[in-house]
Amino acid sequence: MYAWIWRKLPFGLAGKLAGSLLLATAVVALLWYVVFPWAEPLLPFDDVQVTQDSGVPGGDGGVGTDAPPGMDDHDLPYDITTNNPPSSPGR
Repeated sequence: MYAWIWRKLPFGLAGKLAGSLLLATAVVALLWYVVFPWAEPLLPFDDVQVTQDSGVPGGDGGVGTDAPPGMDDHDLPYDITTNNPPSSPGR
């Protein structure tokens, strides 16, 4: 198909390159302004619902029930300062 289009484009190599660029631009514009807006309502990308573990939107789902005493949901249950590698003497 592409070879047929290339053979049918007029005006030598320069015309064929310009014609190819024009055809590619026309196809992209047709997709961008006609096909994609038509197909967008048919696609499920906007059908998003965030739920917790309980499956109820906005429900707490039991979050924070397994935290140790004295800790809230945002505290880390381990010490992050001991996980750092020792710095090399050259730095």
